[in-house]
Amino acid sequence: MHSKSGSATPPPGQPGQPRRRKTRDRRGRGLRGPLAPADLPLSLTRAEKFDDLVLDAVERLEQRWPQLAAVEFAVEQVPPPGAEYWSADPVPLGRAIRAARGEPDRIVVYRRPTEVRAATQAELVPLVYEVVVEQVAELLGLDPDVIDPETDED
Repeated sequence: MHSKSGSATPPPGQPGQPRRRKTRDRRGRGLRGPLAPADLPLSLTRAEKFDDLVLDAVERLEQRWPQLAAVEFAVEQVPPPGAEYWSADPVPLGRAIRAARGEPDRIVVYRRPTEVRAATQAELVPLVYEVVVEQVAELLGLDPDVIDPETDED
């Protein structure tokens, strides 16, 4: 075949002719909206899901220990390197920090080391709760069994 300009163009699908890629968006409109509303768990990131697990653990403990309302809880990715409270042994999953200079007591849960220790989401939920219980116990100077006697039974 010859075009009006005099050059030969092979029919579509022939060697030398660019092939059109099939796409899901046939009419060029793109996605019409989000796949799920923003308030559904489907759209939460792993970090947000982990934050929710920590908040759930704190709410569960605050029912029994109202003094935890004055404690600040935080989630950090990993513990800072070279910290004086962390030896070369196992990576800490959390840390209790006593109040200093008018600041509140603080409990930090480290997300990445905790997630690595849990093989599934089902294992992560009780592990996060256990870490929070251990840090609360350290902060209050009590045994974890006193903080939540049911921890080992869950």
